Amino acid sequence: MTASPDQRVIRIDDPRDERLAPYRDVRERDLVGREGRFIAEGKVVLNVLLTSPHFATDSLLVLENRLSGLSEQLKLCPPDVPVYCVSRETMDAIAGFPVHRGILAIGRRSGPHTVDTLLSAMPEHGLVVVLCGLSNHDNMGSIFRNAAAFEADCILMDETSCDPLYRKAIRVSVGAALKVPFAREGSIEAIVSKLQSAGYTIFALSPSGRTSINAAEPVQRTALLLGTEGEGLPKALLDRLQTVRIPMSKSFDSLNVATASGIALARFSRFSGL
Repeated sequence: MTASPDQRVIRIDDPRDERLAPYRDVRERDLVGREGRFIAEGKVVLNVLLTSPHFATDSLLVLENRLSGLSEQLKLCPPDVPVYCVSRETMDAIAGFPVHRGILAIGRRSGPHTVDTLLSAMPEHGLVVVLCGLSNHDNMGSIFRNAAAFEADCILMDETSCDPLYRKAIRVSVGAALKVPFAREGSIEAIVSKLQSAGYTIFALSPSGRTSINAAEPVQRTALLLGTEGEGLPKALLDRLQTVRIPMSKSFDSLNVATASGIALARFSRFSGL
């Protein structure tokens, strides 16, 4: 083990070194959880993590040939955060599979948001994305990316939805899961009730929606409700909420939920010109 002139950068050659334990068996620990911590992967996501006021960084694990390209990131990195530098062989042994980007970091959140705290902090003109039973991490990451692009104020999801801080979801979101505030708790019925109490008009997206999304009138406080792939939203919600559909070919079934979120956000965001 040797240290570079930057005292945070520590060379480690033994994959069994206990300081690397949080990075060990990445895929398995993706499934069982990391006790409030998460893995950020790649340079773009690392940039977001290091500049986010809502997350802290415990350490970095960097492939030796990627270290020279991280000078700007190391300037952002707090001085007490260690940067472990390893060979390709060592990194792959630690992670349990080839890590192609060669840059990993352990991040942690100071404390999760709640639906109540997010809604109480919303601006007068609010745009909220609401997710029900979303279980696909690729879709979750893509929806966060869309929400960031169209400046949604937050994302609310029920407890049956998957974790946005899952490694793949963060990667697919290009770091947006670390930028867009979110709360993941309770039932979808409870979230809908709180939105209604806060004065939000909820548009439930469904291929069978009663109104075209192009005919839906813009309102001051908007919530876009999306369901999981296949099953969609519960019928009980569709029966009592304003439902909208995205016009498309009658010869095809439906859009991917992430694509639908992008279209809906473009329609109701402040960039739409409505």
